[in-house]
Amino acid sequence: MPKRPQYVALSLVLFLVLVIVNLPSQTATQFKLTLGGVFLPLFGLASSVHGLTHQVDIALTPKRALAAEVDQLRRERQQSRIREAQAAEVYRENERLREALRLQKQIPGKLQYAHVILRDPANWWRTLQIDVGRRDGVVADLPVLTPEGTLAGRTKEVSYSSTRVALVGDPYCHVSAVVENTDVRESGVGVIASGQASILDPSLVDLTWINNRQTVIKPGQRVLTSGLGGVFPPGFLIGHVIDATSVGFGLYTEARVKLAANLGNLEEVWVVLK
Repeated sequence: MPKRPQYVALSLVLFLVLVIVNLPSQTATQFKLTLGGVFLPLFGLASSVHGLTHQVDIALTPKRALAAEVDQLRRERQQSRIREAQAAEVYRENERLREALRLQKQIPGKLQYAHVILRDPANWWRTLQIDVGRRDGVVADLPVLTPEGTLAGRTKEVSYSSTRVALVGDPYCHVSAVVENTDVRESGVGVIASGQASILDPSLVDLTWINNRQTVIKPGQRVLTSGLGGVFPPGFLIGHVIDATSVGFGLYTEARVKLAANLGNLEEVWVVLK
């Protein structure tokens, strides 16, 4: 049975409830505010004690558990980076396939994709080696294009699994070219020239033996493969005319051409198979 102190406490609680119920509204409001001012600090103290307890729990967590959590987060971050890299590679592969389909519609031949695996630093990047060869249907004297479809060079030495490529400007890579949108003086014959790379700037090639009686060369004109010679199909972009000078007592013109392809940064190419 309840003891006497418990009866006294219960009686006081009932008395306070009756007093609060019978107080006027304004007085009751003031009384509630007073009680709140008394008990709210106690509630705040309880919250502070809870937060302190949480911090103590963290401080008491074994170092091995914290190290395991850090390692887990690091592994998850690495896995996320790997997934991002894989997604980027899938996107690049899709872009290559789209470009191959576009080029396939323009080029009479099958395209073989290849990676650049070796450069010749002593040769001003005029040759490079790719990871396809005879096993992939590659032979000598096939056109090699950049991923964008501009002319890069021609296959030179072919082994079973790799091929050396002579880039535009290399003495082995003779290209028959035509200057587009020329002002023809006598006939519609295109401008044909052979290219050599400039010693000071390998991104420039010299076009020679341009007949002055047929054509006027202007800066900015596009230079394309002519299709003559049996190696390069017509229409591949080589570059753009920078300037031109008259040679051979005015009978011919030589033009400097800026190559459209950045041959020094090639990582991937297309080989046009026969």
